[in-house]
Amino acid sequence: MRRRQKPPLPKRHGLDPARLRLPEEGDWTTIRDHLVERLPRVAPGRIDELLREGGIVDLDGPIAPDAPYVPGGAVWFHRDLPTETEVPFPIGIVYRDDDILVADKPHFLSTIPRGQHILQTALVKLRRELDLPDLIPAHRLDRVTAGLVLFVVNPERRGAYQTMFHKRLVHKEYRAIARVDPALELPRTVISRIVKERQVIKAYETDGEPNAETHIELLEQRDGLGRYLLRPRTGRTHQLRLHMNSLGIPILGDDFYPELTDKPVDDYTRPLQLLASTLEFTDPITREPRRFDTTRTLQAWDDFDGWTRGNQRA
Repeated sequence: MRRRQKPPLPKRHGLDPARLRLPEEGDWTTIRDHLVERLPRVAPGRIDELLREGGIVDLDGPIAPDAPYVPGGAVWFHRDLPTETEVPFPIGIVYRDDDILVADKPHFLSTIPRGQHILQTALVKLRRELDLPDLIPAHRLDRVTAGLVLFVVNPERRGAYQTMFHKRLVHKEYRAIARVDPALELPRTVISRIVKERQVIKAYETDGEPNAETHIELLEQRDGLGRYLLRPRTGRTHQLRLHMNSLGIPILGDDFYPELTDKPVDDYTRPLQLLASTLEFTDPITREPRRFDTTRTLQAWDDFDGWTRGNQRA
């Protein structure tokens, strides 16, 4: 396996610097000219400032503001961080050894840095709080979904654990809270084709070869609410939310399905009532059976009035 080139800048806030490879072909006179064109979201003045401060480097060190363009070269720099509101809920640790760490993620916390969520992500928080700079997730969980995420501590084991998820060798269970439809026959397996287009927030179901499968059971019900067990066989974007919505029982707190609502990103009330509750697999390194269960519960089942009023709970 080809090793990643070690960045010439240290991590900052638990994050590696961005790496940009310079194209082999181009008519830029300086590296600065290329960066201005390559990074339209970064003001030219900010690029000039980074160059003056030595914040943009190659393997030989800081790049001068007038450094000539080098086809096929590479530069590194730390991107400016967005303004983020702190997610005020702790990350639970279910298990940890020298190879893996199983985190119990709260609602509203992204798994990895993306877009406007950088420092307020499970990966960055765990790297910093536990002093684990090489930590990497073996899979991902939606920002609004709570529950179990497997991280790899030992860089040499990344491929083995990530491959488990790619090959669907991990048994995953979720719990969800939704209304009960007395006419709906459960348990059942929902099979459909789900499409998620780039730059489009919502996924959707369409005709064609199925690529998503979820087994759905009603575990118990009271006062018109149900607590459901969801067992996905596949892992399409928003699969569980779409399949529950397709049955006419959208998950409580879903701001995407059936209707997209404009909920502020720092509104931590009425979280999606979906919880990644169980991970079970044969360890690819030790060959031992592993099972991990969440310590979290879903608020709408324990305290529906509090969830409805928007009382925040970790």
